[in-house]
Amino acid sequence: MPSNLYETDFYAWTLEQSKLLKEGDFKHLDIPNLVEEIESLGKQQRQELRNRLGVLIGHLLKWDYQPDKRSKSWRVTIQIQRREIEDLLDENPSLKPYLLEAIAKGYKAGVDLVRLETPLDYEDLPKTCPYTCEQLFDPNFPADLNSMI
Repeated sequence: MPSNLYETDFYAWTLEQSKLLKEGDFKHLDIPNLVEEIESLGKQQRQELRNRLGVLIGHLLKWDYQPDKRSKSWRVTIQIQRREIEDLLDENPSLKPYLLEAIAKGYKAGVDLVRLETPLDYEDLPKTCPYTCEQLFDPNFPADLNSMI
């Protein structure tokens, strides 16, 4: 199996590799590139977790630090991110041991989001994530999240 298909037409390469796997034709598989792609898939799941945590944390910070600007959009974004993160963890339970590290990294992204979308800056926000893991996933946190806006 020429590996140049991997470089010239990735989609065709994936179809061909899938076909070879289904047929049990392991001799013609592009093993080095298959290994690379499988490893990449795992990294994408970790990245998705970090990204979603960043959005969640950023919106929780905006909620806490700009109470006069709270909106339905922020509330719904918090709810969506919580649901999507829970689904991601349900579908990929081996990500759970990575959760605390992902929260720490997601916090940095959340701060960047706050800095981008508000007048707040680094000195206005905590140096580390002020939310516990339980709070991040608690649909009733913060207490006023589900009140009418």
